[in-house]
Amino acid sequence: MEYTFIQETIDRLERANKEARGSILKMTTLAKSGHPGGSMSTIDLLMSVYEIANINPENIKDENRDIVVVSNGHISPAVYSALAYKQFFQIEDAISQFRLAGSIFEGHIERTVPGVEWGTGNLGQGLSAACGFALASKLKGIANHVYVFMGDGEQQKGQISEARRFAVKFGLNNLTVIIDYNKLQISGDIAVVMPQDIRDNFLSDGWEVVEIDGHNFTEISNALYDAKDNETPVMILANTIMGKGISFMENKAGFHGAPLNNDQLVQAIQELGLDDNFKDMIKLREIFKASSHPIVNNFQPDLLEGQYRVYEKATDNRSAWGNALVDLENSNKHSKTPLVVFDCDLAGSVKTSDFAKTAPERFIQSGIMEHNTSVVSGVLSTCNFQTFWADFGVFGIDEVYNMHRLTDINHGNLNVVVTHVGLDVGEDGKTHQCIDYIGAMRNIFGFKVIVPADPNQTDRAVRYMATEAGNKVIAMGRSKLAPITNEEGQVFFNQNYKFEYGKADKFRDGDEAALLVTGTLANTAVNVADSLRKKGINLQVWNISSPLLIDEQALTQAAKTGLIFTLEDHNANSGLGLSVAEALVDKQLQAKLVKFGVKSYALSGSSEDVFKLCGLDEENIERQILDEIK
Repeated sequence: MEYTFIQETIDRLERANKEARGSILKMTTLAKSGHPGGSMSTIDLLMSVYEIANINPENIKDENRDIVVVSNGHISPAVYSALAYKQFFQIEDAISQFRLAGSIFEGHIERTVPGVEWGTGNLGQGLSAACGFALASKLKGIANHVYVFMGDGEQQKGQISEARRFAVKFGLNNLTVIIDYNKLQISGDIAVVMPQDIRDNFLSDGWEVVEIDGHNFTEISNALYDAKDNETPVMILANTIMGKGISFMENKAGFHGAPLNNDQLVQAIQELGLDDNFKDMIKLREIFKASSHPIVNNFQPDLLEGQYRVYEKATDNRSAWGNALVDLENSNKHSKTPLVVFDCDLAGSVKTSDFAKTAPERFIQSGIMEHNTSVVSGVLSTCNFQTFWADFGVFGIDEVYNMHRLTDINHGNLNVVVTHVGLDVGEDGKTHQCIDYIGAMRNIFGFKVIVPADPNQTDRAVRYMATEAGNKVIAMGRSKLAPITNEEGQVFFNQNYKFEYGKADKFRDGDEAALLVTGTLANTAVNVADSLRKKGINLQVWNISSPLLIDEQALTQAAKTGLIFTLEDHNANSGLGLSVAEALVDKQLQAKLVKFGVKSYALSGSSEDVFKLCGLDEENIERQILDEIK
């Protein structure tokens, strides 16, 4: 193996990098925005990695290709320049269309750009993403390499420490970090803005660290080649100069996020000794026509649903999830789509322990590191694994909202399983009562939310999730729930029931009012309806297991009664009640709507007592329904 660039390669890269620097300056000046400073300090490193890495326009679908992740996605001008050099697209397109509405060449890199593996820009998440790709390769037995570019100011982010430890624990020696150490961030010197010891932080977590001149191609190539042969993950600390190559830009923090004006651009192009084709780029920009550039999600899991299980006695939904998961694993031993399960030190509570015993090589114990785990699992879900991550609601949704948003932007296929949601985790108090997950997830366009009514529906919903592509959340409480029964006392979700996202289930029929319920309080709704029936009042009861997609047919029937109640142990302002209100308006249906839900943070106590304090016990609900009807 060649362990350094020969002089011919260095000469070629130096010529190409002058052109690349010119492209960086042209596109940011033309767009009148962007980040030229860090792009100029990183371009030598980027070009070197693409020189070495096994990635080109012909193999971007090949599983054996190397992967390049750019955590500091604002250096997009440098990324586009390097990819254009490797002929992924024409540089004129990147320059003229940079940050132009309708173009793929956005301000921060996205997967719509050929050669970009993961859309980034939210600093601190890139190393976790790279860990996801590196772990995927390890699980598949692929001998490729993953490179991740990071900024130095970015190292202040706490999630990076989680990712460093994860990489060492799982032996990700196929991972190399390159840090652009120009020592400047938006507010100035990184040592003044927030002191840190980048080198020792990586060393203390078990990484190999190599420090180089980030503008010396011989040192860069030596470090990159050595990193590929290392037994541990490697961090290359590359000393660089912000604005490198232009005299009046060098070491000026102001150019971190400020483009040159037209006169400065002319001067810079002259310093680089390049032809000035800026007017041609202006003309190309003027004639550009916007078009959509969707990412086609080709993932389709090759999994069987396995054997449905029917629960005759009360059990908790989370146990039903854990049992279904193990059955899915046992039913798909020869599947082309392996199941992978992530846990954050809660295996006993979120019921992933049995899967850990059944498939230990695909059970990823990530410790108490939710931010990192969310991103790693999100990335793995795009690598032809059916990926589940189980956690408590406040950790698996509330704490990592931004991470889920980025997974959705990147068209992931992540299954998030959250337990202990709503008020059903009563004694733990308001910090752990996740009452807002429906409201949070309604803001993310691509996630489906499933809230099953009992263990039997949970069993079917988990199997549905395993056999479908796309991002999904399934939410469940902590306590044991009796199986929902029909009016004859038979199990409602029997062996013939198959889960269908967006379809409501009619538990009881009636014409005086309708009660729409989601999740833990399903039995409460049925009990209230049965009690009212004895008093001569027939109440419709609908189970809404997909609170972000209201069944139009069910809602139409409910609206015909003229009075609709919604029941949930979630925030009354953002949960099921809001979804029903919006659907009534959208479908131009008329009915009075009364929302039962959580009106403020609840107290600590048994679930039963907390429900009663919040007015969500059977007696209070029945009384209020009677008052409304009368």
